[in-house]
Amino acid sequence: MAKTIDLNEGWEFTARPESDFYQGGSQETVLVRLPHTGTELPWNYTDENAYQYISAYRRSLVLPPLSGGKRVFLRFDGVAHKARLFVNGKLLRTHRCGYTAFTVELTEHVRAGENLLALEVDSRETLDQPPFGNVIDYLTYQGIYRGCSLFVTEAAWTADVYVRTRGSQVLAELVVDGPGAALAELSVTGPDGREAVRKTVKLSDARAGSLPLPAGLPARREAMHSYELQLDCREVRRWSPEYPELYRLDVSLYRESGELLDQRRVRFGFREAEFRKDGFYLNGEKRLLRGLNRHQSFPFVGYAMPDSVQRRDAEILRYELGLDVVRTSHYPQSQAFLDRCDEIGLLVFTEIPGWQHIGGDAWKKQVLRNVDDMVSQSRNHPSVVLWGVRINESMDDDELYRRTNALSREMDPDRQTGGVRYLRKSSLLEDVYTYNDFSHTGKNPGLVSRELSAPDPECPYLVTEYNGHMFPTKSFDDESHRLEHALRHARVLDAMYGAQDISGCIGWCAFDYNTHREFGSGDRICYHGVMDMYRNPKLAAAVYASQRDGEPVLEISSSMDRGEYPGGTVDTVWAFTNADFVRLYRNGKPVRDFYPDFRAFPNMPHPPVRIDDFIGDVLVEQEGLSPRTAEKLKALWAGEGGASLKSLSLLLDGIDAQRAARLEAKYRSGWGDGSDSWRFEALRKGEAVAVRTLEPVTRTCLELEPERLTLNEQGMWDAVLVRIRVCDQNGNRLWYAGDPLLMEVEGPLRCIGPRAISLRGGAAGVWLRTTGEEGRAVLTVAWRGKQEELDFTIQKRMETL
Repeated sequence: MAKTIDLNEGWEFTARPESDFYQGGSQETVLVRLPHTGTELPWNYTDENAYQYISAYRRSLVLPPLSGGKRVFLRFDGVAHKARLFVNGKLLRTHRCGYTAFTVELTEHVRAGENLLALEVDSRETLDQPPFGNVIDYLTYQGIYRGCSLFVTEAAWTADVYVRTRGSQVLAELVVDGPGAALAELSVTGPDGREAVRKTVKLSDARAGSLPLPAGLPARREAMHSYELQLDCREVRRWSPEYPELYRLDVSLYRESGELLDQRRVRFGFREAEFRKDGFYLNGEKRLLRGLNRHQSFPFVGYAMPDSVQRRDAEILRYELGLDVVRTSHYPQSQAFLDRCDEIGLLVFTEIPGWQHIGGDAWKKQVLRNVDDMVSQSRNHPSVVLWGVRINESMDDDELYRRTNALSREMDPDRQTGGVRYLRKSSLLEDVYTYNDFSHTGKNPGLVSRELSAPDPECPYLVTEYNGHMFPTKSFDDESHRLEHALRHARVLDAMYGAQDISGCIGWCAFDYNTHREFGSGDRICYHGVMDMYRNPKLAAAVYASQRDGEPVLEISSSMDRGEYPGGTVDTVWAFTNADFVRLYRNGKPVRDFYPDFRAFPNMPHPPVRIDDFIGDVLVEQEGLSPRTAEKLKALWAGEGGASLKSLSLLLDGIDAQRAARLEAKYRSGWGDGSDSWRFEALRKGEAVAVRTLEPVTRTCLELEPERLTLNEQGMWDAVLVRIRVCDQNGNRLWYAGDPLLMEVEGPLRCIGPRAISLRGGAAGVWLRTTGEEGRAVLTVAWRGKQEELDFTIQKRMETL
């Protein structure tokens, strides 16, 4: 029976391998743990040349005698970008994709006792493989940046299981590698832990034959056979974002004698997903997809983060931003990320590696291999609803894209294909026209009409990018810039909700990311995210979070400081909330209630709330003006209409210019009389569900927000993000704080990146990684003579072969 062990410890690394390194030659190395990057980069002003070199890893592998026909396999989940595997000095495999896993059989090349595994890693961007060949708007990094595992099987084992569902039926395609398996027992367990069905079949009675060979790929082992088996379940629960019900298929292989050969477990869900001409349907229900794009990169270490961090990103997208869908731009991402998407109901559009450029024949053959790997490795995930089989934003290439579509449909007949482009009326060979719509500039409609962009009025239509480079925004930009960033996202979302014939919109993008010199700001960061690289939210994040029901959201666009506004007068403020309305108080006294602005945003579930009256009825209640005169005076101060005509009207009402000026100074400008305290209450069904108080800063504090306080090493090192914020006495983030922070760690944890960093936009963060030891660790963060501490517990699970 197969046994799997993680091989993420004990690797030697060198950035300059000598010719005999792969044969065990003596060379200076450092001991590393996977995931690993050979070059840590600064937070900004990075140099993409720093990670572009040939490096190498090696480790010893001690095996027991392989009796009874046992076989040994090695799997790498992600190596950037060309990997050559040597076993005991012999080259066994070359893998030419930095974003898909590869498995190599070692059986005939290893011996009982000590063996040497060595992996050459080529991270140069001159490689003749996707996504390379021209410029790329993201860094591609270096290293064995995902995990590695070893598994030992019997002579016959289940090499693959592809689960398809139809109604309450499970159609399982088994790929059996090797001789000797006669019986297969399949059982389905439901989300409640109860067995739904169990079935035993003779494999010779099932439809069997040599494994289908996708076009353009090398032949697989002749010993592999594919079997289609059907199981009928009853009373199945449908997988959906609201109820992500997951089932488990267990496959056991037996000999005729009853001896157990192998067991394989696959998780899946019952769901039907279809993009139609009028929108996206899940289990027959139409729904709009609201999402963002995600790069799998992080500060300092690039791609090299453990499974726990990948899973946490999915949670941020789903729970903090309230998204329905994510696009894994522009390459397949971690299986741990997809696993968590399955568990929490986050839909996924995943795509092959690439960015605009299409290469020659060898390059195109690798594109087909990438389609094969992407689909075969991810097709059991119910969260995946669309395959991207076109190089992102590339020109039309009908010959290539006919082949990628055909291959995807052959390998997975149940999912549709898409191909992201920025071209209008582009050649459509995919099932869904997936289009990057960067038409919104702040003053025009949020989206171009699909009639202008799609070549076929009957085709399904999905917007896959918008905003991004059209209005890059730093968390430390001024208030008006951050507000416009949020409003642009809101305008596009409102246009999406108003359209009747699109499936949804996936904005650019979730998180800021490092990039090449041709892109981003001068410091080589694309500040396109609604969150920064530490996953701290910008104001635009609240646009997405506020569109969900449930947990209350209330974010105010202003700090209410006069110095943020031309002329020193606060005029219009926006609240992003999912409450019914917002009630404003000034110095403890109610001003008035403000409701979602359905005039400016007629289609959104929860439009932003425009707040443009900071005086209320005080002119009537305290100054004795008539309501008519009070409204005229406020309109005059706001500059609405002709001043002379309004001045004349006020004089007729008994208000002269001097009194009007005194009232403006008292109630609107407020020069010299101290600053006001503002309280915003978000009310739902008449009750305040969220409150924000904005007033002059009298006290500052440092806040540390850890994702969790217990770390577990389960097969690889673990890491946890601590988000850091500087806030005032009311918990409001101080957006212009940029002071240095100093971090100290005691115990079995280490900082990823430098210990001294600076706040950016009043926030920062640090990922802490485990060291392989158990125990207690303490993080201390110092700022302006103040310090805060966090206590962590580190646990470790040991594995042996």
